[in-house]
Amino acid sequence: MTKTLLKYAISMGLIFACLIVGSEIQSLLGTSIPSSIIGMLILFGLLATGIIPSEWVRPSATIFIRYMVLLFVPVSVGLMEHFDMLYANALPVLASVIGGSFVVLVTLALMLDRLLREGNK
Repeated sequence: MTKTLLKYAISMGLIFACLIVGSEIQSLLGTSIPSSIIGMLILFGLLATGIIPSEWVRPSATIFIRYMVLLFVPVSVGLMEHFDMLYANALPVLASVIGGSFVVLVTLALMLDRLLREGNK
């Protein structure tokens, strides 16, 4: 039991440490990129390089994924609270969503095409 609790504490600590470092970087740089995104990029970098094994983060990550629906409740309430502003700006929001999706789709298609051509050589 103690070993299991220690695993959860370590994994939660690593995730929150990356979040705190991301928050500090965001405040130092004064960028508009959310600190949670910076923190998750740091965590991804640590996991991708193997500095932190994925087994160290897996216990808490599994819990977060299991209860992810509950994490979206505050966002949904915020959207309902500001529905009139969202409705008034529906055209720019839709244009940015469709335009952004199109840019991502085209970029991914071009990159995949290039990678497949290089793979056949």
